[in-house]
Amino acid sequence: MTLSSPAGDAEAHPFTRRTFLATLAVAGLGLVKLPRLLRAMEAPRALAFRHLHTGERLAVEYFSAGEYVPQALQEVNHVLRDWRSNEVYPIDPSLLDLLAELRQVTGTQHPFDVICGYRCPATNAMLASHSEAVSPRSLHLKGKAIDIRLPDVPLARLRDAALGLVRGGVGYYPAAADNFVHVDTGRVRHW
Repeated sequence: MTLSSPAGDAEAHPFTRRTFLATLAVAGLGLVKLPRLLRAMEAPRALAFRHLHTGERLAVEYFSAGEYVPQALQEVNHVLRDWRSNEVYPIDPSLLDLLAELRQVTGTQHPFDVICGYRCPATNAMLASHSEAVSPRSLHLKGKAIDIRLPDVPLARLRDAALGLVRGGVGYYPAAADNFVHVDTGRVRHW
């Protein structure tokens, strides 16, 4: 089947099954690229940390131009390392996104105070042997959990903000020596 342009056009443009399929293919390629283009339009994401045990500080833009910034992620991994063993482990970028959302929701103007980021197996086992509150299968072991607080946000409000995101686990420890909120990228739950 061939369709031609209306009479009076200087040149006829046949519309065949082949040209129809080619048009669909070109349109499909555009749709494949669309998510990448939309990601590239996303606003940059930045975080700031103050590790309470090491005294280290970091302010970093970890997401820019639609992509996670490898050098920034390495800096985050270093600051959130197991401070007891000095072991570095990759932190889940989704955890950083969760923290960025918490920062936005709370309106904080301060860095996150970090009590604990990554935990190596030996550290986790030692802590679990002293407290039933430490899971032997903690998500800290996988770089998917962090214990935090914010100097300008009451702890209960930080917990409520984390619960409101419905993005993973939320633990509330107001009576602990370091009084903190635990957030992770595991299944949605709270304690």
